[in-house]
Amino acid sequence: MRTQLRVLAVVSLSLFAAGTVAAQQMPAKKDLTPQQQRMSTCNAQASGKTGDERKAFMSSCLKGEQPAKTSQQEKMKSCNKDASAKGLKGDERKSFMSSCLKH
Repeated sequence: MRTQLRVLAVVSLSLFAAGTVAAQQMPAKKDLTPQQQRMSTCNAQASGKTGDERKAFMSSCLKGEQPAKTSQQEKMKSCNKDASAKGLKGDERKSFMSSCLKH
């Protein structure tokens, strides 16, 4: 029985030592370069896009270009401006914005 415990102890210590050495030999995770960070960010923003649309988006994103405003963004800007001009607040503003954005 004692022999088995000694063998088990030696094997355990050997495995522990081997794991410690292997962990020390693994390279530390390096920080991403600015280009790699940009690629990661653009990739996340491009989710849902495919084909030529994705290629065009990635190209402009990696160059640091701002995408053109979509018609929805323009509509939101216009509706916000109109709601502010009318002095709408609270539920009236929400109702107006909902109606305005649908047209």
